[in-house]
Amino acid sequence: MEKMWSGRFTQDASTLLEKFNASIMFDQKLYREDIEGSIAHAKMLAHQGILTDEECSLIESGMAQVLSEIESGSFEWKIGDEDLHMAIEKRLTAIIGEAGKKLHTARSRNDQVALDFRRFVLRKNREITGQIKALMGVIVDIARDHTTTVLPGMTHLQHAQPINFAFHLLAYASMFKRDCERFESSAHRNNISPIGCAALAGTPHNINREMTAQSLGFDSVSINCLDTVSDRDFALEILFNISTLMMHISRLAEEIILWSSYEFRFVELSDEYSTGSSIMPQKKNPDVPELLRGKTGRVFGNLMGLLTVMKGLPLAYNKDTQEDKEGVFDSVETAEISLEILREALKTMTIKPQNMARACKLGHLSATDLADYLVEHCGVPFREAHHITGRAVARAEVLGIDLSDIAYTELHAIDERIKEDVMPFLAIEHSMNARVSQGGTAEVRTLEQIIYFDHYLKDIK
Repeated sequence: MEKMWSGRFTQDASTLLEKFNASIMFDQKLYREDIEGSIAHAKMLAHQGILTDEECSLIESGMAQVLSEIESGSFEWKIGDEDLHMAIEKRLTAIIGEAGKKLHTARSRNDQVALDFRRFVLRKNREITGQIKALMGVIVDIARDHTTTVLPGMTHLQHAQPINFAFHLLAYASMFKRDCERFESSAHRNNISPIGCAALAGTPHNINREMTAQSLGFDSVSINCLDTVSDRDFALEILFNISTLMMHISRLAEEIILWSSYEFRFVELSDEYSTGSSIMPQKKNPDVPELLRGKTGRVFGNLMGLLTVMKGLPLAYNKDTQEDKEGVFDSVETAEISLEILREALKTMTIKPQNMARACKLGHLSATDLADYLVEHCGVPFREAHHITGRAVARAEVLGIDLSDIAYTELHAIDERIKEDVMPFLAIEHSMNARVSQGGTAEVRTLEQIIYFDHYLKDIK
């Protein structure tokens, strides 16, 4: 089969090379971006007098037919065509004749693939951002119902201080907001057009890069063609952004796994998003969060793979960058289904406030409140108050009770400066609501955070 590039060759490429060299098996995913880019390029060429209006019209109608064939499934993808660019151009030429051969004027596959791939990544930046915001909306809606639901806040996975469940969930809303900002920042920074850079150095044809950029929705054209055709920072950025997003998802997934265990029993996943055991009929396994946790490693690998491909490439384009797409496609698909299934799993999850409250009676969560009482009401230096509180905790351990249930007489025996007015400070709900500093867990501050996220998400409500 004759290649579009084979003019200087006297031997056909081997079948093995065709198989090794081809990207058409996976880059056909970019067909819409390729067709839209080609139409914009043709219109610019016609505007500049490089193509006639008739030729441009033929290209547009021919591309419409190619698009219809691809979307109907009748288009034949052949490995001998190497990539989607050649496959589409070859089919276009078969449909409209000589005008199809003129489409490649003033461009190269180097800037063509940079255009298609960049536009795909920019579109996915927007779509994933929308999905993250939808997930945040579910989290905030759940939080709205649990501003007084107390549970142990932890450090080192040990009970530390009482918080409310809404406050805990909103910590993840904060993480996901940062994820949105990363995707949005990447979209803004990378919204520049590569088309017109040709192979690496521009073109002698009288083209109008600004016109093509504007018609395709770019903010501007790239500055340096040599950089542009080999730049894959935009692909690395979406891989990093997805990796960070999946890291946050994995952290939440880990907590859901813990919370749904019999040791915690804070939540129960719905039957729709759980599985059973092939041998143990009593089991209800949290496969969704486990898979979310596992798939995080997959997207990390895709990021490291492309970083490794790019690290030693001299300017400009090298065939190595054909390895840029499969990892991005895989990470994008992983992020999209992960966001969707996590959103649905959370919406259908049962929350068990009574078990969370019961857990707050383990681990002496009001210990810091006793130390704060000694500082504020008794004038005791904090380091001394810390020591006194430690003795009170030790006494509660001996008695087999939580510090929040200890009798006033026991505390007074430890230090006579402790008065009976200490007792309200030891209550779990009081301890949670005492943390009124900005960003804290007190109900009033948690409600402020809900209002903040409601305002941020108003466009998706």
